[in-house]
Amino acid sequence: MRQFYILTTFVFVLSFNQFCIAQVDVVYDNLVWSDEFDTAGTNPVNSTNWFHQTQLPAGGGWYNGEEQHYSNRIDNSFVSGGFLNIVAKKESFTDQSVTKQYTSARLNSKFAFTYGRIDVRAKLPIESGTWPAIWTLGKNINENGGYWDATYGTTNWPYCGEIDIMEHGIFPGQDINFVQSALHTPSSNGNTYNKGGVVASDIQNNFHVYSMNWSPDQISFLLDGVIYYTYNPTVKDANTWPFDKDQYILLNVAMGGVAGTIDPAFTQSSMVIDYVRVYQLSALSNSEHEISDVKVFPNPAHSQITISTSSVIDKVELYDVFGKRILSQTKKMKTLDVSNLNAGFYLLNIYSGNKKSSKKVIIN
Repeated sequence: MRQFYILTTFVFVLSFNQFCIAQVDVVYDNLVWSDEFDTAGTNPVNSTNWFHQTQLPAGGGWYNGEEQHYSNRIDNSFVSGGFLNIVAKKESFTDQSVTKQYTSARLNSKFAFTYGRIDVRAKLPIESGTWPAIWTLGKNINENGGYWDATYGTTNWPYCGEIDIMEHGIFPGQDINFVQSALHTPSSNGNTYNKGGVVASDIQNNFHVYSMNWSPDQISFLLDGVIYYTYNPTVKDANTWPFDKDQYILLNVAMGGVAGTIDPAFTQSSMVIDYVRVYQLSALSNSEHEISDVKVFPNPAHSQITISTSSVIDKVELYDVFGKRILSQTKKMKTLDVSNLNAGFYLLNIYSGNKKSSKKVIIN
């Protein structure tokens, strides 16, 4: 029999895709952009969503003394088995007339936004000298070779603002499972003092959800739905808060530099990403765009959930408390088999045309 755990220590609220401790100031409930990496076989990264940033900065070296080339080869980034793999490798590689001894990948999202929430579910490399990062930059950054630069690149770093959602491997003396978030602004950049960190569990072998919740008033960072650091300067101006314009997402694994000495025995290692999701406030009116007559039973359920509505159901999706999509059903059916799921709280999204209904369900 599956065990059913009652959450008693914290007060939880149901948000767009998960139950999270009620500390974020704005709950973003509308999925506006995502990559689930759910393609069959082994494939290149989806070029509709991502751009490979490979152009070296002036001088032939990446920032912070990093030692890698970023490439657009499938050797360094690919999608397989429902996951994105960003692979750092030890190999002699010549590009742009410069030879380096390590390669990796640096992806720019072709989506940018102002205010919302980013969830990235990932496993991380931990070898000495590796520097995996999940982060954002202002779309207006003046950085030759970046996806947005040619059209929007008017502003130098750090005036564009940088939000480090997760970085690992540049913190001497810390637990191997320590991850950090940071903000880079004109008032605090380089070795910024606007930062916070947390120790996770076995980040190399366990998936964790790394999140950033960005409102007009504060930016909060979460590990598996729990806030561990919030940036909320008293004075918000161009020096402290360049976060009122579009930012885009970057995923990369750097090598060396401030990340420390690379292990001489290093051959290759990967950051493995299950999904990247961006949520914003719903632009839809609840009364006009909600399926009004939805009922879900039994609730709690054990083996099957039945959905009652006069509307034609186009799709149903079930999410766990960490925002991972557990089930997706596109057949026009009003039953959902949950017999193989663990006991706990879930969020059921039901879609019909341009309408949607969300229901909290319990499986026991």
